[in-house]
Amino acid sequence: MEEGLGLCGFIHRSKLEMVDHLANTEINSQRIAAVENCFGASGQPLAVPGRVLLGEGILTKECRKKPKPRIFFLFNDILVYGSIVINKRKYNSQHIIPLEDVTLETLPDTLQMKNRWMIKTSKKSFVVSAASLTERKEWISHLEECIRHLLTKTGRQPSTEHAAPWIPDKATDICMRCTQTKFSTLTRRHHCRKCGFVVCADCSRQRFLMPRLSPKPLRVCNLCYRQLLAEKKKEAEADRKQPEPIHSAIPGYEPSSGDDSDKSDDDKTDQWPADTEFYTSEVSWSSFHS
Repeated sequence: MEEGLGLCGFIHRSKLEMVDHLANTEINSQRIAAVENCFGASGQPLAVPGRVLLGEGILTKECRKKPKPRIFFLFNDILVYGSIVINKRKYNSQHIIPLEDVTLETLPDTLQMKNRWMIKTSKKSFVVSAASLTERKEWISHLEECIRHLLTKTGRQPSTEHAAPWIPDKATDICMRCTQTKFSTLTRRHHCRKCGFVVCADCSRQRFLMPRLSPKPLRVCNLCYRQLLAEKKKEAEADRKQPEPIHSAIPGYEPSSGDDSDKSDDDKTDQWPADTEFYTSEVSWSSFHS
């Protein structure tokens, strides 16, 4: 293990005391350059002024098909992860998440997956697990400290809007909306981008524009489509009720503006047993390299 790095590959100094010290050091530049080299041309440049690599490790990401090991790098302002081609040498499928958009939620263990938590952002939310409870505590502690530091620095409030995590394919053999269609080789599973449910084609024929997630209309289930349409109609009616601004004919006069407010399944057939485990797998991976 590299000098200056503690348990789980993290720098051990409370309240990011080492960040300012390391920001412009050669060792920090070398560490970031090594990460860039591992991602190669497929990755984005990571070296920017003031950015510090705080730690890294391997976590199990609960993906749509099955849980898979992913390499994670924690910087003082972003979280980077990718697929492992050759550990410590080559990674691909790089993803970069701004920490000020991140909210964490600890999840209970399942029979197959232990030490789980959810990483929630406005564009994507997903579940990861660590090899031990200690490693989970380390990750969550350092992530939360970085997030608090960033929000204090920028004056922003914690994010309240989060994308729904996708329910893994293996969590259900039938459509989670109509509960009638049984999935098979010929009958494909689809995911609603609003609620994350696994649904059949007939229950997800609609598309809806959700700019927070994508510039293109996304697949949504019928229930979410109706809810989104109702919300859009309600917003349009509220806009129409706003008083028209008074435009003065006097040159140079600017009418005063009021305070503008900022904007970001409940059928019986949709109720699922409380003990249903949507995030399960039969694969376990050890996290972090020493």
